[in-house]
Amino acid sequence: MKNQFLLILSLFFSFGFGQNSKLSTEHYQNKRDAFRDYLPQNSVAVLFSAPIRNRANDVDYVYHQDPNFFYLTGWHQPHSVLMIYKNPQRDSEGLYHEKIYIPERDDYMEMWNGKRYSKDQVKKMGFDRVAERTDFKKEVQNLPHFDRVLFFEFKNDIRNQTMYVLKNGARYKVDDPHDLFDLKAAFREALNFPIDFNRLRHSAYQNIMEADGDNLDEIKNELRSLVVRDSTLMEDDIIKDFLETPVQNFYLEAQKKTAFILRNYNFDLETLPAIMADMREIKSKSEINLLKKAVAISVVGQIEVMKAMYPGMSEREIQGIHEFVYRKYGAPHQGYPSIVGAGENGCVLHYIENEKEDIQNQLVLMDLGAEFYGYTADVTRTIPANGEFSAEQKALYQIVYDSQEAAIQAARVGISFRELYQLSYNVVAKGLIELGIISEPGEARRYYPHGLSHHIGLDVHDSGNYGNLEADMVITIEPGIYIPENSPCDPKWWNIGIRIEDDILVQADGSLNLSAAAPRDWQGIEALMREESALQDFILPKIETLVE
Repeated sequence: MKNQFLLILSLFFSFGFGQNSKLSTEHYQNKRDAFRDYLPQNSVAVLFSAPIRNRANDVDYVYHQDPNFFYLTGWHQPHSVLMIYKNPQRDSEGLYHEKIYIPERDDYMEMWNGKRYSKDQVKKMGFDRVAERTDFKKEVQNLPHFDRVLFFEFKNDIRNQTMYVLKNGARYKVDDPHDLFDLKAAFREALNFPIDFNRLRHSAYQNIMEADGDNLDEIKNELRSLVVRDSTLMEDDIIKDFLETPVQNFYLEAQKKTAFILRNYNFDLETLPAIMADMREIKSKSEINLLKKAVAISVVGQIEVMKAMYPGMSEREIQGIHEFVYRKYGAPHQGYPSIVGAGENGCVLHYIENEKEDIQNQLVLMDLGAEFYGYTADVTRTIPANGEFSAEQKALYQIVYDSQEAAIQAARVGISFRELYQLSYNVVAKGLIELGIISEPGEARRYYPHGLSHHIGLDVHDSGNYGNLEADMVITIEPGIYIPENSPCDPKWWNIGIRIEDDILVQADGSLNLSAAAPRDWQGIEALMREESALQDFILPKIETLVE
């Protein structure tokens, strides 16, 4: 019985597939059609579902689909592959532009893992062709016929999965011959993918092939940036000669050598990420609606915690209130590990332990976001546990608020991410100088060490090009000041960490703060924290500690 219980627990964690898509079949068909327009002639894009992540021993994490795969399909199950063709392919049924490979139906495995969908059911989701994953190994042999095969770089984080078979009334555990591990192995073999592949070297070769008399300086700069990331690239004679040879038209010889090395390869690791960055940074109306819901849920979490907060709370209890609110609204997950940092913990940018037992009268930085049908919010508030900011806390908080307010007001179509950041940084630097914490603007980087904005969507740090703002982008604006203990300033400022983060919809005529309902000025926060909380009467019985 014990082993059977562990197996059931393992399968629950492995195949808790999460929420299906809220978006329509037409939405995903339109996305794939738009995607196809980006593809080069005679090319195919191959996207794999996410691997199952192991937590420990025979227990896996709740499954989370690869965002790029989900973006184009709405499909939430593992061990699947999507292929999108630029040019129509032909089979016995006629012409088609795409094919998705899915796990086959298996009554016995479905008894343990949950439902799998039939090909006919998936076909109704709008795909041209649906095949079982067992067919992928055969059909992938056609990849050499394409000029370019686009895919994302391989990650070495896939386990070879097992499955159970029922034979003569007995249950046997065997390797799954068609899991993601084996699908990718077949894909590598069909592509003749080199065992010693070096991504940066391959990028350097691609850059060299694009060189001409007009862009040599630009290409050289690209190569130098790659060499900074991997100094061993200078051991490659082609790259070394390209960077150091001053002879006129020298690049032609380098291109001949590069073409010879690449002659047996038709794979492309550069184009697919670029396509997805272009597509995902602009949100559709349906995506914006899901993001609005995720943000609204997160805002309620912040509001309820402000009302419920008291100095005797723990960081974990605060996290629990936020996530309880998420569940009440039907958001089963967070978009990222919740950050609740009191005092010195608020000065750790990605603090996720949330284990301080008594927050006392410290500032509490709360960076959390609900994930609603795949789309995640990202909202941060920093509040005083006792309901009132001290003079030092208030002075620093006002600087962060002014910095954020300036950036939100400037967030319009056409302004660049860099310009927004610099505007925010200048406000922080000026404020810190006035308080005597720094003496030169450049020193502000010590206390404001991160960027100002990022896209949100299917990822909390969503894909994008980070150039100029465009309509229907959804971004964060999140300045911060963090002064850890032993910083070179008056100790009265130590262990104060402040971040204010809001989710901003860029519109043609300005911008809309989607998370504005959660107070962000110190006056509004203090006023809300004086209100009654519905959780005040939620008192659990005391549990005696059994181990001292």
